[in-house]
Amino acid sequence: MSTSNLDTTLRYLKALEDMTTGEALAAFFHPDVVQREYPNALTTKGQTRDLKKLLADSERAKGLLSSQRYAVRSTFAQGDTVAVEVDWTGTLAIPVRTLPAGAQMRAACGMFLTFKDGRILTQNNYDCFEPF
Repeated sequence: MSTSNLDTTLRYLKALEDMTTGEALAAFFHPDVVQREYPNALTTKGQTRDLKKLLADSERAKGLLSSQRYAVRSTFAQGDTVAVEVDWTGTLAIPVRTLPAGAQMRAACGMFLTFKDGRILTQNNYDCFEPF
């Protein structure tokens, strides 16, 4: 099962890179999904998203980013749990704080996912952004 969940995780990251939205993105998530983004330089109080908010934010990302990339540094899968360490790079479509449109924002990220019925049930993100 771990290999299958790891494969799903890697396909999910590719879908995020491709700016996938709507039903194509929803297919990765269990209907009861909960995603937690812990406090970071961009989201100082952190946030929790359900499926509806995840899908809405994926649409919103298209206006904020012209592209994004997830470079996987390491993976671990056991049972229904997958952990990935990634380097994220987003090219901004609009200015964000000190960065102009067209600049790249970077973060080192730890993502921990649990699966149910082959779909993401929980996702916890620990994102460490480079200064901006």
